[in-house]
Amino acid sequence: MISVIEVSHIYKKYKIGESPPYFTLRDAISGILQSPFRKKRETLEEDEFWALRNITFSIKQGEIVGVVGSNGAGKSTMLKTLCRITAPTRGKIILTGSVASLLDVGTGFQSELTGRENIFLNGAILGMDRNEVKCKFRDIVAFSELEKFLDTPFKYYSSGMFVRLGFAIAAYLNSEILIFDEVLAAGDDAFQKKAVNKMKELQSNGKTIIFVSHNMDLLQSLCKRVICLHKGVIEADGETRQIIQYYLEHNYQ
Repeated sequence: MISVIEVSHIYKKYKIGESPPYFTLRDAISGILQSPFRKKRETLEEDEFWALRNITFSIKQGEIVGVVGSNGAGKSTMLKTLCRITAPTRGKIILTGSVASLLDVGTGFQSELTGRENIFLNGAILGMDRNEVKCKFRDIVAFSELEKFLDTPFKYYSSGMFVRLGFAIAAYLNSEILIFDEVLAAGDDAFQKKAVNKMKELQSNGKTIIFVSHNMDLLQSLCKRVICLHKGVIEADGETRQIIQYYLEHNYQ
C-alpha cells in the first residue's frame, strides 16, 4: 500500500496564552512574500513554547491509526496541521487525497447556516458539485438521524448533534483521508457503536483514518497501530497493545 500521509520533521511554535490561530489564504500569501527576506528563528523567546517537536511518521492507505496522549501533549495541534487549519512552523506534510475532518465542535461549519446548507457547503469544500452532494444527501441524513433539524441554524445544535452531522458528512462525502479528534466522545453509546462500524467499513473500502481517543477499548477494536504523544514529541509508535501498555505504565492518561 502507498503512503497517503507523510509527515517529516514538523515543529509548531506558539506564544504562551495565545490561541492557536487559523491559517488562512492571506497568511499563506504573506508568508510566501516574506520568506525570501526573513529567516525563521530557531530559538524560543521567553513567552514561546514548542507545541510539536520533530514529528515524523507516515500512514499507508487503508490504515486506521490511533493517537493517545495526556492533555497538552500536542494531539489536537498535530491533527490541525494535518488538516491545514494551522501551518507548522517548519517541516513538511504531504497528503495524497482529499481530507475530511471532525475536530473541535463547530470547526468547519458556519453557525448561521442550517444543517442542510452546511452539508452542501462541506461538499463544495471537498470539490463536489451540487448534484454529487445530492446523491449522498439521503445517506448523510439517515446516518445522522437529524432529519427534523436539517433546517435549523447550526448555532442551535448541541455538541452531540454536531458530532452526528459532522461524522456523517465526513463518512459519506468524497474524501480519502478522515481525521477525527476526541469529539466522538460527545455522541451517545448507540451512535458511537454505529460510528465504529462505519469506520471499519470505510477502512475496508480503502479509506485512511487517523483519530485521537482516550478510550483504550475503542483503540484496540479499531487500530493495529497507535502513536503516543507526550509534550509535543512522539514517545512511541507501534502495535496497539504495546503502545497502550506503554501509555498506561507511564501514567500519561
